[in-house]
Amino acid sequence: MAKVAVIGAGLAGSEAAYRIAEEGFNVDLYEMRPVKKTPAHKTGNFSELVCSNSLGGKEITTGAGLLKEEMKILGSLIVDIAEEYSVPAGGALAVDRVKFSKKITEILENHPNINVIRKEITQIPENYDFVVIATGPLTSEELSKEIQKLTGEEHLYFYDAIAPTVDADTVDFSKGFWGDRYGKGDGDYFNCVLNEEEYEIFYKELMKGEQVPLKDFERAVFFEGCLPVEEIARRGKQTLLFGPMKPVGLIDPKTGKQPFAVVQLRKENREGTLLSMVGFQTKLKYPEQKRIFRLIPALKDASFVRLGSIHRNTFIQSQKVLKPTLQLKKKLKILFAGQITGVEGYVASAATGILAGINVSRMLKGLEPVVPPETTMLGGLVRYITEPKDELQPMNPNFALLPELKKRVKDKRKRKILKAQRALKDMHKFADYLAPNSSQASKTYFI
Repeated sequence: MAKVAVIGAGLAGSEAAYRIAEEGFNVDLYEMRPVKKTPAHKTGNFSELVCSNSLGGKEITTGAGLLKEEMKILGSLIVDIAEEYSVPAGGALAVDRVKFSKKITEILENHPNINVIRKEITQIPENYDFVVIATGPLTSEELSKEIQKLTGEEHLYFYDAIAPTVDADTVDFSKGFWGDRYGKGDGDYFNCVLNEEEYEIFYKELMKGEQVPLKDFERAVFFEGCLPVEEIARRGKQTLLFGPMKPVGLIDPKTGKQPFAVVQLRKENREGTLLSMVGFQTKLKYPEQKRIFRLIPALKDASFVRLGSIHRNTFIQSQKVLKPTLQLKKKLKILFAGQITGVEGYVASAATGILAGINVSRMLKGLEPVVPPETTMLGGLVRYITEPKDELQPMNPNFALLPELKKRVKDKRKRKILKAQRALKDMHKFADYLAPNSSQASKTYFI
């Protein structure tokens, strides 16, 4: 019987393994944790979320929101379980990260077609019909070398930074207010208020903060969507006020005015006992984090249950080595999925795992691999990472990836709505095409 190896049980690997197993094929799912740990993961659970507990916006007018809806059409395990274990987060889909990853692990470990193997893979296995490499941003050093040999390309890299989490009982809620920007949502964010003088002090100390040193052979190349707060601050004194500390769309009920600056705290769990500092990823040393972040009035006596940290993120030059089907050009029986392909973020990583799973299943059935329509967010993402370009920078799902409408629409929100509606309509058609009884099942679907 045909057999598949999926290496890595993160978001992408979990989706890929689940899809292939659901199609009736046997999968060996390899995960090195907890036998070998990473600099960022805390457990051996599958699909552990290490950066934030948010899977992005829920509205289809956001890139992540539209992509999640597309994934639901394709039968996503990750989105299904995320919704089951969601916690209040305004317009975002945030989860209880512990319950979420435990449930994913339970489902995959108990699937009759999945054999979980807890060991580090140091060489690409040869004795499989297909191999999906979904080892993520923290691919082990040994496997990285093997991938480097396999692709024939040098790895690019940058650093993802993790934001601190505080104990809600230690936050001074008199020094801020609950509320979402522009009154949207249910007030799931606590806004720590800073006046101009407090901001000045905070900024000066942040700029003086001692950072974790980089190794001599490493060069920091940060992805714009996950910049450490001190890197943002380094770009100018006002930069934070247009970034993670922007007060726009928020009115302090005590003053009736917009604050000078805010630091938003988002619930990490349903109970609201853990709060994460939104946009405050950092590579400051631990003692410095406590000292500097306690200059925020509401966090003066805060207890940090998890401090920010930094880790390297590795990804291949997909534009040179991958086909839009996520197959390796040199070896079509090897596919890549997840952040290692150059997509950025939880949702995009999981979505590529679904596509890898779909294509492996199709090829095992003697069918051609597929690429979603370019009008869909998933189709736009895989085309972006595989289209020819000199250098690949990681990409989040966003509307710039989608082709323009046939008729020009001036209103930006209306334009997004129409693009989203088109994407969902085309994804439904794509899903229908993938159905086993489709009359076109043997053809290649590539729009």
